[in-house]
Order: sequence, then C-alpha cells, then structure tokens
Amino acid sequence: MTKSKDQRRENISVATEIDRLEERKTHCRDNLERAEFRSRKVKLSDKERQELEDEMAIMTERVHKLDKELQALRGENRKNMLLSVALLLLSVLFYYIFLHSDDDSTLLD
Repeated sequence: MTKSKDQRRENISVATEIDRLEERKTHCRDNLERAEFRSRKVKLSDKERQELEDEMAIMTERVHKLDKELQALRGENRKNMLLSVALLLLSVLFYYIFLHSDDDSTLLD
C-alpha cells in the first residue's frame, strides 16, 4: 500500500501536493475550532469532555504533521524553482554565446 501511495505522489506535482495538504490542514483546523467551540459552549460529562480533548489532541497533532510536510514540500518547491531559473539562465547564456557570436562573425566577413 505504501509503495503505490508513494508512486502516486511521484506523479503529482509539488504545487498540487502543497494545495492538497493546505486543504487538509484547513479542514483539520475547522474541525479543531468546532471541537473547541463545543467544549466551551456545550455542557459535557467528564467522559465526553475527555473524548473531545483526546480528539482535539489528535487533530492538533495532525495539523503539526501537515505543517511539517508543507514546510518540506515548500523547500522542495524552492529548489525546483531555483533549478528552473538556473537552467533558463544557462540556456540564455548559451544562446548569446553561440548565436550572438555567429552574428558577429558574419558581420566581420
């Protein structure tokens, strides 16, 4: 199962994965806010309150994990962007070296 999940993620762009994780994080935060509101406004038994606090702890942990994943993906996205810019600059450099030098040699003839 993990292998196929990793293979699927390889086919998804980093930006798409960031968007997907942002949506999951927003969903978890919304659920956490609803649980916090419920804990303040609704009278709960001790057992219900403990279950709600456990659920809130799980959601908080999920949000922290998603934050870490997002941070790693954003770092990867930055690397990809820098690599793209470097390749673009290299292409421009080769263009000017080879094509511009050909133009200069034809002018000298």
